[in-house]
Amino acid sequence: MTHPTVPSRVPAGATPEADGVVVGTGPVRVDLFIDFLCPYCQRFELAAEPTLAALVADQRARLVYHPMNFLDEASTTNYSTRAAAASGCAADEGRFMEYAHALYEQQPPEGGPGLSDDELVRIGLATGLDESFAGCVSAGTYLDWPPYVTDRATAAGVDATPTVAVEGVGTRPDPETIAAAVARARAAHG
Repeated sequence: MTHPTVPSRVPAGATPEADGVVVGTGPVRVDLFIDFLCPYCQRFELAAEPTLAALVADQRARLVYHPMNFLDEASTTNYSTRAAAASGCAADEGRFMEYAHALYEQQPPEGGPGLSDDELVRIGLATGLDESFAGCVSAGTYLDWPPYVTDRATAAGVDATPTVAVEGVGTRPDPETIAAAVARARAAHG
């Protein structure tokens, strides 16, 4: 099995394997495999965001977001890759979750061009990111990162988004199930 080459630049807060962005410091690891063009991911994010934010705020879990580019072919401009790369720029400023949520709130339909880079920047600035974010997106700083994330996830058996795992165990992607799995994992940690 060949292993994908780690990109020369990865976002701040990346996992040691560089295949995701870690948000929070809680004891239980929750992996979230997402695609910013995926309508099911949008539904998941809009339903689960309050629960996920609470898990982080209460230091019950650390979330590892894996922004993938499964749906690049469903846009005319590789939107999944561009949006995931922009999310890496947001991670550099410690605002990955806020930016990801805003992207889902303004998700474009499949089959079209997706949002432009200027629109990705505008959304970031509206969520409190600064001009360094705009420069990061404009420079295409993390465009090599989403294909790497996707290759690693695919090699690990992820074949759909959203996919959620709590402590490495596949979990149905809904807020109640995730919260219950985190509670069980915390109890098992003692």
